[in-house]
Amino acid sequence: MEPRFNLFDSPTAAKVAKRFYNASSALEGSTLPKALRELVELRVGQINGCGFCVDVHTKEASAAGETALRLSLVAAWRHSTVFTEAERAALALAEEGTRLGDGGVSDETWAEVRKHYDDDQVGALVCLVSLINAATRMNVIVHNPGGSYEPGMFAGMSS
Repeated sequence: MEPRFNLFDSPTAAKVAKRFYNASSALEGSTLPKALRELVELRVGQINGCGFCVDVHTKEASAAGETALRLSLVAAWRHSTVFTEAERAALALAEEGTRLGDGGVSDETWAEVRKHYDDDQVGALVCLVSLINAATRMNVIVHNPGGSYEPGMFAGMSS
């Protein structure tokens, strides 16, 4: 797949991308573990068919200590035994928050999220799911392919 457009070649899109990165980097200050954040972002990337996001978040999750087994089972998390109840709640929130047309986030999923995460972590999860959905859409629209990402590659984008 060839990219249709490099968003960084557009002055406006490049400004938005930098601000977008800075907004998402605010999540680094939350108590939500980095590995969990990467698993959630990976799952959204899978659902939305974003090769670039799958590449980024697989590699970042691995760098954060995730095992190959857990990474390979994210797509089938409901049918695996390697995720905790708290992780399963976050992955369910990611799926339902991504597939809004299917009814949105169920009360059952919301209750599970509230059971396992404090207010700051819930806020971080909601923002994380929202931001990664926007990122996947940008990348899919312009056909940004996966495969070339290196962990930490975007660290220079912070203000």
